[in-house]
Amino acid sequence: MLIHVVRSGDTLWKIANTYQTTIQAIVELNGLADPNRLVIGQALVVPTQERIHTVQPGDTLWKIAQNYGTTVQNLAQANNITDPNRIYPGQRLVIPSRYKPTISVNAYTYFFGTRAVSLVQEVARYLTYFSPFAYLIREDGSLQSIDDLPGIQAASAAGVIPMMSITNFTSTYRGENLASVVLNTPEVRERLLNNILKIMREKGYRGLNVDFENVLPADREAYNSFMQLAANRLHAEGYFISSALAPKVSATQTGLLYEAHDYEAHGRIADFVILMTYEWGYRKGPPQAISPLNQIRRVLNYAVTAIPREKIYFGFQIYARDWLLPHVSGQEAETFSMQEAVARAIRYGATINYDTTTESPYFRYRDEQGREHEVWFEDARSAQAKFDTVKEYNLGGISYWTLGYPFPQNWALLGDNFNIRKI
Repeated sequence: MLIHVVRSGDTLWKIANTYQTTIQAIVELNGLADPNRLVIGQALVVPTQERIHTVQPGDTLWKIAQNYGTTVQNLAQANNITDPNRIYPGQRLVIPSRYKPTISVNAYTYFFGTRAVSLVQEVARYLTYFSPFAYLIREDGSLQSIDDLPGIQAASAAGVIPMMSITNFTSTYRGENLASVVLNTPEVRERLLNNILKIMREKGYRGLNVDFENVLPADREAYNSFMQLAANRLHAEGYFISSALAPKVSATQTGLLYEAHDYEAHGRIADFVILMTYEWGYRKGPPQAISPLNQIRRVLNYAVTAIPREKIYFGFQIYARDWLLPHVSGQEAETFSMQEAVARAIRYGATINYDTTTESPYFRYRDEQGREHEVWFEDARSAQAKFDTVKEYNLGGISYWTLGYPFPQNWALLGDNFNIRKI
């Protein structure tokens, strides 16, 4: 597969003809609602039956290599090119086969019941784990129930491992005091673990994901002890354990989100960890890239010094956000799918830009009331950049937050870049 960025004058017929594919194939891979409506700057995944690229005006070997997930050196060798700077429009280049490493893939969802069934069935072939989010812990060690059984059964039937998720927070409740009570009270910890194991046995979960956030810095060691205790209990019964960690750039990083998340301890205790490398573009903060790759690299540069690479799962958000301008502190952005982001760009005649520092697409538009908006999202280019980063750092997997926001390009490229581990 390759990535084509729409230019002025492009049509699907022209693009399909250029790459010797069909309009229908492009429509299906990208989930296009209206094949007749494209927008400048829109990134399209294009299938290629043959690994042949016809050089276009403005192409360079570097650009072509990036689009195909290969290197300038490999391109030059495959085509007997002695001078990488000398290629010309119309030249046909053989694209060498892409190496596909094997990774594990998790996906969270906060949709339950029959909705969860359809979500997991749509992408099951790309998943190793499926994690309904989440069981909220209580101060007495009990757990708030969720309607997760239909999703669990659908996942198991499709060869996807159900992973139970527990947390201490909600969208309106930080949960730091709740976590403190549970982590520091031995009888509550034991009761919580007993309840977790009971649910896992009854519902068919095969592992646990611990997502405790806003844990007080003073409770760092208590959190580590809980993780060790949980690992001992779960491993004894054949279950695995993972945790979700805030995106730290150093062991000494301060702040409620970070201090109690001990990368070294979790990397040693857990079977794998999920780095929550998203939410720079916070829904109540100013408009910016949600998952800026330059910031994610800072996190990874630290993470690989503290956690075995094969245990690190790259957190990948699959939702877009629309901020009203000028931004007012505390004003909440609208969250929706990548499909809706492109639809808005088309509807309002916006040009999609691409920020090469954050590796993120964005655009501005003016609505019917004359208000200006700024939208940040993901597209094929940013997804490919993230996949390239996973390969560069030799990470063990990817974890998506969250199913329920359609992003067909992502799944097509994921399968093109990786073999997905099935256990």
